[in-house]
Parts: sequence; C-alpha cells; structure tokens
Amino acid sequence: MVLLLMLIVLAMHIFILHNILHFEWGTAAKDAVTSCLILGIAAWGIILLIRAYPTTAVITLYGLFMALVISTATAITEYETLKLFVATDNVNYQLWLKQTVAVRFLFIWIFNSWVSTVSALRKNITNLDARFQQQTDASILLKEAELFKLRQQLQPHFLYNSLNSINALITIAPGKAQEMIGKLSDFLRSSVKRESEDTLPVSEELEYIQSYLAIESVRFGDRLRVRFEKEYTDDAVIPPFLLQPIVENAIKFGLYGSTGVVTITVHIVLEGAMLMITITNPYDADTQPPRGTGFGLEGVQRRLYLLYARADLLETKKDGKYFTTILKIPQHHV
Repeated sequence: MVLLLMLIVLAMHIFILHNILHFEWGTAAKDAVTSCLILGIAAWGIILLIRAYPTTAVITLYGLFMALVISTATAITEYETLKLFVATDNVNYQLWLKQTVAVRFLFIWIFNSWVSTVSALRKNITNLDARFQQQTDASILLKEAELFKLRQQLQPHFLYNSLNSINALITIAPGKAQEMIGKLSDFLRSSVKRESEDTLPVSEELEYIQSYLAIESVRFGDRLRVRFEKEYTDDAVIPPFLLQPIVENAIKFGLYGSTGVVTITVHIVLEGAMLMITITNPYDADTQPPRGTGFGLEGVQRRLYLLYARADLLETKKDGKYFTTILKIPQHHV
C-alpha cells in the first residue's frame, strides 16, 4: 500500500511541477524522484522502528513522536539534496524551493504520521490476534482435557459397581462371577478401541451398550429387561461413552427397591438434524438408591456442553411412576 501511494504521490508531484508551476520536465522529474525517494526511505525507517518497538504500550504515541523527528530530518535532507543537485542554475526553482520548505515539511509530517499510525495499528492487531489465538488454543486444550477427564471417570465408576458384584458372586455363585469377569474383560477391550473416536454410528454405540447390559444381566438376572425402539438412519452418530451412564442411571433407579421384573425402554428417533434418545425407567419417589460417585447425569450434561456449547441437550422428567431422560444429539452431517 505504501509503495502504491508513493507512486501516486510521484505522479502528482511531476504533474503539479510541470503543468501547474511550469517547471521543465527534467527539473520536475528530478524534484519528484528525489523527494519521493527520500520520503520512501523515511517511511520505511518508521515502519522498521515500529516493528522493533518491544511492546504495544503507547505504541501510537511512540510512532507519532518518531514521525515528527524523522519528518524534521527528512525535510532538511530533502531541501539540502534538492538545492545541491537540482537548483544549481535555476533561480526561479531556488526561490520556489525556499518558499515551499514549510509546506514540504507539513506534507512529509502528515504522510509519516499516517505511516506510523497504520504500522502501530497493524502491530496492535497482530498482537491481539496472537493473544486471541493463544487463548483459543488454551481453551481448546482445557476443553479436551476436561472431556478426557469426564470420559475417564466413566470406567472407574462402572468398574467399582462391577467389581463389587463380582466380589459378591464369588462366594454364592462362582460360575456367574467367572462369566461376569469374561464379559467385563471383553467390554473393557472394546472401550479401549473407542477412546480415539469423536463420534460413532449409533449402531456401534448400541453394540457397546449391549455388551454393558450383558454384564448387568449377570448381576440382576431376569429382573432386568431393556427394550430398544429404533427409528433412525444408518448415518446417525453419537459421541462414544455418552449413552452408558444414562442407561446405568436408569438401571440404578429402576431396579433399586424392586424385586420384580423391570423394563427399561430406549427409544431412538432421528428428527431432522437432531437425534432424540428417550430412556424411560420405573421410578418410585419413596425409594431412593444409595448415593453414588456423582458422575451420572451431571457428567453427561457437562460433556454435552463442552461438545456442543449448549445446555439444553439433556432433560429429565418424573411423573410419579416413571423417570424419563431425554438426550439430544445434533447431527452436523444432516
């Protein structure tokens, strides 16, 4: 931009000297080229000084001050150079040169002040962009770290319950304990494979849930029944490890205090750009399960917010007999 402006100033300079003030082409060209060359060197010096300034504090005032100092030196240098090389034998030009010293200085100062202000603003913007990028990177790293922490909380929570069940079964039903250990091993192996995935097809997540339910069925036997109602396309996706704590919560509240068969319904439907998952389990307000580790629905809510920056993707309802959890997963591919 500075180079283009210098070319415009050069052309206007020659036009004014030759066509308006009626100096010869040679004199006009020498004056214009010399003035623009010195002015260009001064502007480049200001830009370098702004770039070398160690901070952005009061950088605009610093730039304006340097513009004033350099403009003074530029005006003196320009006058002496033109007097020495251009005004040697031209009395009219010598007189005009003396009369225009103040005007030249004013123009040089305005031009250099503009250059310094633009350079200072550009440096400020560059600094702000760099700081914003650092904050963005830090926020992303913090978000990823928290997501990782939330995902890692899932397995210790589930393992705690499973190992307690295995411990209880070892004495009363060693065969079932052995069966549960085998299923738990397969389940954890599949969990490791899913760690690097951001989203998975819903069908794969349901396979994972079936593995989880196979372990829970060893604990609860025929008392636990889970019915799946599916109304979605094959391209529907869901973040991994998001559905299990909700199903686990449904089992915890549905079976606690009950001795009969408990049916949990998982209804999955794709509505436009939103995958709706509704988990319904029997609920007795008078019977509360013991307090757990606190992961549950709070962890799911937090993960949803970190993933989608929305706080309305998890909803719970109680109607006296049933507890319903509604999970919404935005489908970006739709």
